[in-house]
Amino acid sequence: MTASVQISVLGDGPDQIVREMAALVAAGEDLSEFNSALGLEFEAVTMDLFDLEQDVDGNALKPSIRAKTEGGKTLTDSGRYKASITSESDARTIRWGSNVIYAGPNNEGATIRAKSGGKLKFQLPGGLGFRSVDEVVLPARRVIGFGPRHEEAARDMFTEFFPGKAPGLFAGGTA
Repeated sequence: MTASVQISVLGDGPDQIVREMAALVAAGEDLSEFNSALGLEFEAVTMDLFDLEQDVDGNALKPSIRAKTEGGKTLTDSGRYKASITSESDARTIRWGSNVIYAGPNNEGATIRAKSGGKLKFQLPGGLGFRSVDEVVLPARRVIGFGPRHEEAARDMFTEFFPGKAPGLFAGGTA
């Protein structure tokens, strides 16, 4: 995946979730089904962020020029980016993100320059002609990541899958 997030009992991801997952594994729990379900939930949360035009922290995305001039939503011109959100998991890890080539630059922000030191040439929105520039700066629009909505989904999923086993989840407790 060109832009992804991983949570693992091996120490990748938000500390409290990693601790809870590791404690459940140490207690003999097989997290395969749980991780698969939580990965699907994280996919849904991420797709909702596209629809809401919000980043992982709930902030409004900076509108794209296309969305401003032609209408529509930022990051959803063709819908390919949103449709590419997938997850994969096993008993120890959950990973979700996108494999489209532009996911990383759109998520983290980037400066795009022409190869060989030339100019970038692109069509302006609304059929207003073409423009040549030295570089284009993409602002970070972090829809792939871990934020409060992901944490809430994880808390709900832990409670559903392991009732009574994680009473202090996200409050400093252990399974």
